Amino acid sequence: MLQVLNGAWALLLGMMLLQVGNGMQSTLLGIRGELEGFSTFSMSLVMAGYFVGFLFGSRMAPEMIRRVGHVRVFAALASLISAVMILYPTLTDPIAWGLGRVLIGFCFSGVYVTAESWLNNSATNETRGQALSAYMIVQMVGIVSAQALMLVADPGGFVLFIIPSVLVSLSFAPILLSISPTPAFGTTKPMTLRQILDTSPLGCVGMFLLGGVFAAQFGMAPVFGAEAGLSVAQISTFVATFFIGALVLQYPIGWLSDRMDRRVLIFVASLVCASGAIIGFLLGEIFAMLLVAGLLIGGMSNPLYSLLIAHTNDFLERDDMAAASGGLLFINGLGAVAGPPITGWAMGKMGPSAFFLIVAVLTLTMAVYAAYRMTQRAAPAVSETESFAALPASASVVAVEAAQEYALEQAEQAEEAAANTPQGSA
Repeated sequence: MLQVLNGAWALLLGMMLLQVGNGMQSTLLGIRGELEGFSTFSMSLVMAGYFVGFLFGSRMAPEMIRRVGHVRVFAALASLISAVMILYPTLTDPIAWGLGRVLIGFCFSGVYVTAESWLNNSATNETRGQALSAYMIVQMVGIVSAQALMLVADPGGFVLFIIPSVLVSLSFAPILLSISPTPAFGTTKPMTLRQILDTSPLGCVGMFLLGGVFAAQFGMAPVFGAEAGLSVAQISTFVATFFIGALVLQYPIGWLSDRMDRRVLIFVASLVCASGAIIGFLLGEIFAMLLVAGLLIGGMSNPLYSLLIAHTNDFLERDDMAAASGGLLFINGLGAVAGPPITGWAMGKMGPSAFFLIVAVLTLTMAVYAAYRMTQRAAPAVSETESFAALPASASVVAVEAAQEYALEQAEQAEEAAANTPQGSA
């Protein structure tokens, strides 16, 4: 890990600052929208804008990088993100905010592709796993830190919009001034959605449902808090619990996934996630229960992202794994686009607690479908499955392909070790 930090500290520091800015603007808009009197459904469309932009950006960013290079794409997208963030308080209109969120989502998608290309290029076969772990940790730490910064000023003023704009601007200084060489860029052409669905129905259905869950917790959680009458400190703490849960439980679930039928683990994780949502729905008036709900939802849903990718890979040839990743992320993005409007509509009809009801319905549906798929075909032998690689929910195709490459290396090393172990040895 020290070797990774020595070679990629500028990139990791920049990504952490970027996530602080991103985490602040998402939470702040949810709170400020309530102060401005925007309806719940209007705010849901605003929040959905980020995922619309992210979806298009993930398809267009690779071509942009091929045309003009990493550095120019980085600098251009950075300036756009910073400009939009500073314009939010001067254009207090849901349509303007929605368009701003589309642009920010597009820009962040391109930023992730660029940064992850750089990170993957700087890592060796021996350090790739540690690099991916460090990348995920700094992203989570950045978003959790963003919630603490929400307490430094009044959300009704300008200061909290200026801070993320400045942080995003600063985040690119260590990256662009780094002496690390610009990497070559290339991603695999994705498989068709039909091919992926035929290969892993649970992977596709699960990714779509999980996209809705992610959009609810990353986009609508601050809106829920504002609608429920929570204080700024309570909203920030509630949002932070999703990411703390993800950070704590990602690796234990990954360890389990390499030792059992992944469909069973998907079933159990979905049920636990749904249980957390039910706790929030029934006991959400008690703040401590909201935190428990956030920890369970975040702690289960984030590992499910990597788990569904690993499960799909179990039914693919190794040469097809990278090709399938683009299709899986696109399916996840479609679910994320649909999530906020559905959640916002339900909250408008039934009240803030419908936030948890939507999450419960999505995760229970995933659990039921996972149980059904277990009756349709036998599980592959654990010894024949690929290793689990933890990924943040914002990972682009570049990071997913790097994680799959690392997982394949780990599986090959395990096979070689097993073949070299004498019969009867411990």
